[in-house]
Amino acid sequence: MDILAGLWKGFVVATQFQNLIACFIGVFIGTLVGVLPGIGPVSAMALLLPVTLSSSPEAGIIMMSGIYYGSMYGGSTTSILVNIPGEAASVVTCIDGHEMAKQGRAGPALGMAALASFVAGTFSIVALMLVAPTMARVAVAFGPAEYFSLMVLGLTVLAFLTQGSIAKSMLMACFGVILGLIGIDQITAMPRLTFDRLELLDGVGLVPVVMGLFGVAEILANLERKLQREMVSAQIGSLMPTKEDWKASGWPMARGTVLGFLLGILPGGGAVIASFASYAMEKKLSKTPERFGHGAIEGVAGPEAANNAAAGGAFIPLLTLGIPPNVIMALLLGAFIIHGLQPGPLLMVQNPGIFWGIVASMYIGNIMLLILNMPLIGMWVQVLRVPYNLLFPLILMFCIVGVFSSGSAVFDVFVMTIFGVLGYLMRKFGYEPAPMVLAFVLGPLLENNLRKGLIMSQASGSAGFGIFVDPIRHPISLACLIVAALILLAPLLPSMAKKRQVIALDSE
Repeated sequence: MDILAGLWKGFVVATQFQNLIACFIGVFIGTLVGVLPGIGPVSAMALLLPVTLSSSPEAGIIMMSGIYYGSMYGGSTTSILVNIPGEAASVVTCIDGHEMAKQGRAGPALGMAALASFVAGTFSIVALMLVAPTMARVAVAFGPAEYFSLMVLGLTVLAFLTQGSIAKSMLMACFGVILGLIGIDQITAMPRLTFDRLELLDGVGLVPVVMGLFGVAEILANLERKLQREMVSAQIGSLMPTKEDWKASGWPMARGTVLGFLLGILPGGGAVIASFASYAMEKKLSKTPERFGHGAIEGVAGPEAANNAAAGGAFIPLLTLGIPPNVIMALLLGAFIIHGLQPGPLLMVQNPGIFWGIVASMYIGNIMLLILNMPLIGMWVQVLRVPYNLLFPLILMFCIVGVFSSGSAVFDVFVMTIFGVLGYLMRKFGYEPAPMVLAFVLGPLLENNLRKGLIMSQASGSAGFGIFVDPIRHPISLACLIVAALILLAPLLPSMAKKRQVIALDSE
């Protein structure tokens, strides 16, 4: 009954006029971002983070959430029609979706992608509603030692799953932690790493950093790439899949939904890994695996369900533990902090309107997305024709205006420019921005829990760092650190190194 009462309260919040508008704007922009190649949800959320400052916390976070799960919908359109993924999670949809389009079956492919996204998105919201309160009650028992070790595990898993060497990913994570320590020490109130610059006393702003790394750097990287768009010229036709399509896609959709939701909860996991894992599983389970890669509709239904379910699952560790499992959730955590909110086990008690409002808005947003993606597919096809020489200067202008408006300081524009160039060079030399941003957001929390744990160890008579590996008082902390250590040692084994190369994907 508590869940139903909370959901009712959430719908009261979500159906307020400003929140409905925020939800629509979020899912609309998310779909647009998914359709347009080369932007991605991270860049869009970074661009619009300053906009949320002028709205209520509910409206701002509902809009940011809508951009994330909305981009999962839109990415399938460009993958099927143009064979270019609108965002990373739609890479797998290109394989069979574009083949279906070339065979004159673009309509059923687009329809199945939208319907699978709706079914999986709805399931993930229901699961979020059921799982989150239970996990929050368990998380109340977490202390500084458990939170510190859990964050270490999350950063380690993310570093393991990114492209390139783990050493480079860990280096970026360390740099992100140090970047997060700039400013006033929260315990001693002494300035650190400020170099006598007054602008750095409050630390480096999240908005200029992420806008530089994912906005400006993305533009610079795309300018030197030649993106060719060869759109399928045949008529799209009816969007409704046939009975045979439904028969072939039913179980792949169900399996992809469950798999995606579970992978979305895990630290370092997410929509990209979920879609690849679903495609691999369906190909292995199929009686006719040779059809995959040649227009099998299961290759569209399973991955699309998986990436949308993963988007819903990723909210669980953020809302119940206060720990983002991927870089997109790190941006959402930044939005919470900017509005003076701390997601975690007490969020449902202290700010129930925020928690249940987000859940209810996801129900509403999924219906909006189905309407936006099914009848308005023709409009999104026309959006694909926007030339990049007009698109990229507009994005750069939004970056500059957004950064300046967030803090009304020219210094922030310089910070964005520096990180834009740094992000571009990082891409050129194989360094991942995702571990750096996640570590930058988690850095202050990581340090706080480390120092609180050490202070507690003195009070309890424990041996300093021994509090983090105490098997009796803190078994969860010990377990997280052991798993993190095993992940760091795994690449030393040749078999594990090969598997990592297979699943290493771009977290953007």
